[in-house]
Amino acid sequence: MVDIGSVEMAKYPFLPDAGRHLQDPSFTIEKFGSDPDLKKIIEKAYDRIKLAVDGGVGKSEILEGYTLDMEVFSFLIATVLLKLGRSGALVNKFVMAESRRAERYLESDLGDLRDTTKEYPVTKIIEDLFSVSIERRGRDFVIPIQDYVRRSVFFHELPWKLVNRRVDGGKVFLNRHEVVRLIRQQLNRYIADRIQSAAQPPMLPNFEEPVRRLALLAKRFYTAPIVSVGYPPCIKHAIKELEDGKNLPHSGRFMLASYLLSRGTPVDEIVPLFKSAPDYNEKITRYQLNHIASGGDGTTGYVCPSCTKIKSNDLCFETAECRGITNPLQFGRRRTLYE
Repeated sequence: MVDIGSVEMAKYPFLPDAGRHLQDPSFTIEKFGSDPDLKKIIEKAYDRIKLAVDGGVGKSEILEGYTLDMEVFSFLIATVLLKLGRSGALVNKFVMAESRRAERYLESDLGDLRDTTKEYPVTKIIEDLFSVSIERRGRDFVIPIQDYVRRSVFFHELPWKLVNRRVDGGKVFLNRHEVVRLIRQQLNRYIADRIQSAAQPPMLPNFEEPVRRLALLAKRFYTAPIVSVGYPPCIKHAIKELEDGKNLPHSGRFMLASYLLSRGTPVDEIVPLFKSAPDYNEKITRYQLNHIASGGDGTTGYVCPSCTKIKSNDLCFETAECRGITNPLQFGRRRTLYE
């Protein structure tokens, strides 16, 4: 693993090197939980979560006079508070914000041609964490075709198709933004895994008040569970993912929205389903739902994708009850023919 410096630790506090701070005997969980002098770090940790919940993306304040300990520990203690709060929606909001924060620094450091010393730690982080070999070629970067194909398969925009890329000597050319975009999913998953794999901490006095406030924040994302009896398993799974605060992919959101709209569910009843999504924005969600409902031309709404399309997007959770149908909208209608 790359040996990073203090500035990199502040930018990427989810890295193992940064996590070793908690192994310092001077800073144990018990000490944070009882020492009044450490409450300011706990408060900053809470503020870091609150910013994420409000849709903001923080920046490294070590560059603005804060100490490294304050910057790194605020991330680590935020993890402690989230584990104690037990809210999947808050965890996913935090992961999304921290991932976007890291992306900004990765992209900025890759593009700083005036100080190329920033580039090496970034390329090593990408190589060590995500197994992508990256090299600079002029103003661009190149990665092996196999590394590109394994990750770009999830992108459906035409510019990401291999036939539309510049390829030379078995390497694909990318600009700095595309390099970071390519590892976005892995970066998000890495930060989430770091939080989820952390040991469950004890509830200690200094944590009680911020955890109570986190519980109030979590109420923003509560939605009354939809009774999904009669829904096909793909739709039930999509609803459950959203209720758990997980980041349902665009194809899954379109499938769910088009299905519910085709069943006559009003937009106003569908919007709250998406409240727990890490990137939720009510105005955008409502606009997209109305767009799907009108088909984009104000006349006929978009049709729910076929079972074949849903399978190709890895969204199918077929059961015996799905036998004989070709579209989720047929679920329950044709089932009796096979009983």
